[in-house]
Amino acid sequence: MKIIRLPVLAPLMTACMLLAGTAQAAQDADDTINADRPGLAEGSSVVGAGHVQLETGLQQEYTRDGGNRVRTLLVPTLIRLGVSDKLELRVEGDTYTRRHETPPGGAGQRSEGMAPTSVGVKVRLREAAGPDGASTAAILRYYPRSGSGNFRSEHATGDLRLAADWELAPKWSLNPNIGVGFYEDDAQRRYTAALLAASLGYDASKALNLFIDAGLQYPESRNGGLGAIIDVGAAYLIGRNTQVDLSAGSRVAGTTFPRLFVSVGFSRRF
Repeated sequence: MKIIRLPVLAPLMTACMLLAGTAQAAQDADDTINADRPGLAEGSSVVGAGHVQLETGLQQEYTRDGGNRVRTLLVPTLIRLGVSDKLELRVEGDTYTRRHETPPGGAGQRSEGMAPTSVGVKVRLREAAGPDGASTAAILRYYPRSGSGNFRSEHATGDLRLAADWELAPKWSLNPNIGVGFYEDDAQRRYTAALLAASLGYDASKALNLFIDAGLQYPESRNGGLGAIIDVGAAYLIGRNTQVDLSAGSRVAGTTFPRLFVSVGFSRRF
């Protein structure tokens, strides 16, 4: 995930808040926030006309680069701006990123900066037809060359995904994603990858949702193999417009995904 530089983010947030003021004051009793975090798969819902939704958090990742131990702190952030009942605009990224690398028997080195930024859209394609139907949406992200320091990208990248939501049974839901990505690896080489993710959710109560999900990418780098990761977590609603979440996951295949990550998040609809 990638985000805009702070000097640009501030006026964008201000403009979004002003637009959110035009949203209708009244909401249906069952109209609650539906965030795309936490988890690896994204949902098919859009935020709705006139709404602005902020989804952010802190994520700590642990991995290895050769024999070096690497610890990375991210601030993944997504801003969603509702244009209509079927369309939203999106700005997304990891914002501030701090990486601490420790070689065997040596002193650690730290680097920090801003990660690249994406702009994109989500388009609602289909509403669920009955209890056994699925709702679907297309999500497009475009990353121009952006970022700072060691985290700056050298090429424009992006991805296109199809997201769906099924109500499998009372309290159970399935959320699969499939797509294609046009990325840049750590050696700044371009490559094309197939993407697949799925999340299985359980509504423990009206406010608490538990989930387990998995994500696959092939290849995970140019001339690389399969990368796979799984995670588990929970999201808790506070009223109709606020959500907090906690999740943790681990790599199960490949070398580029983190060996372990822990994430806490906050989402708010305006």
